[in-house]
Amino acid sequence: MYDLILRRARLVDDTIIDIAIQDGKIAALGDITGAAREERLLSGDYYLSAGWIDSHVHCYPNSPIYHDQPDSVGIATGVTTVVDAGSTGADDIDDFYQLTREVETEVYALLNISRVGLIAQNELADMANIDPAAVRDAISRHPDFIVGLKARMSSSVIGDNGLKPLERAKAMQQAHDNLPLMVHIGNTPPEIDDIAPLLEAGDIITHCYNGKPNRILSPDGTLRASITDALKRGVRLDVGHGSASFSFEVAQRAIALGIVPHTISSDIYCRNRINGPVRSLAHVMSKFLAIGLSLPQVIDCVTRHAAQGLRLGHKGVIAAGADADFTVFAPRRQPVLFTDSDQHSLAAELQLLPLAAVRAGKWFTTEQGSAEHAFDL
Repeated sequence: MYDLILRRARLVDDTIIDIAIQDGKIAALGDITGAAREERLLSGDYYLSAGWIDSHVHCYPNSPIYHDQPDSVGIATGVTTVVDAGSTGADDIDDFYQLTREVETEVYALLNISRVGLIAQNELADMANIDPAAVRDAISRHPDFIVGLKARMSSSVIGDNGLKPLERAKAMQQAHDNLPLMVHIGNTPPEIDDIAPLLEAGDIITHCYNGKPNRILSPDGTLRASITDALKRGVRLDVGHGSASFSFEVAQRAIALGIVPHTISSDIYCRNRINGPVRSLAHVMSKFLAIGLSLPQVIDCVTRHAAQGLRLGHKGVIAAGADADFTVFAPRRQPVLFTDSDQHSLAAELQLLPLAAVRAGKWFTTEQGSAEHAFDL
């Protein structure tokens, strides 16, 4: 007997399937005739995808700057997996790890290359904070929790250190099985044209559509040659919306040039969740539908592509043996005025509403799902 069967699930390609779950994994797909301890009929006006993965959040509750509760940015909003992007370094990763053992959302961490993490905005201004031995020990303590490294390469963070923090990050990355490295692009120095040549296949540029002068587009609106070359090498682009790092104008121009993101992420924490402009991963995803990406493109960015970029091979797909993580959501036609990080607006008619999540085979109805009475049966 299965633990749970999801009946008549409609995927984003409009395929209708049954999904059987056992011990937190997908056990069978198709027309399932067996019995289960629990069944859910998903025959309403909604879709099911692999569980959404937000590959750039800030959810270490004890961070003095960017903090939130993992379940507030995760399972409560239909997101089954979150990846905290550098809130913690080697000094506080143990505390963060212990806190995440008590939540429903699956949490991973990109370890800040500064051992002190985000206790201040300038964590890379003192090169003594970049301690390879401390990074090594942290990774050895939490090899299944730390899925990569994070380097924030903007002037307020690095002080007078130029490219040296990134060069240290690359050395540490290579010493640890070439772990994924996420690089924050912000205000100069350093210039993006100096950062991009140091990045290699699998490295991630986050805040890729920021509206600051230090952005992926040249002043004439073309893609910078350094970014063209980086993409050819296999460097990945992550949205990382955040409070100050997403521009409709830049995103629309880049996408018109064919420069679509590999991953859509929120860079969410309590303030931009409650007050905007981020709100939730679903809200950010909806902005990309408004810009012109298709629903399958958007879903790939928070499932398959997100899992691939962070080497989460057991997530992001609906296949036998994969984690039984799913998001149930509805596209709703209703007027909405979206706002980017530069306070520019975009009117749209479609929003994605997360109605429920399944995490390791356990069902959670979101606040929106309860409000719509979607699963009363």
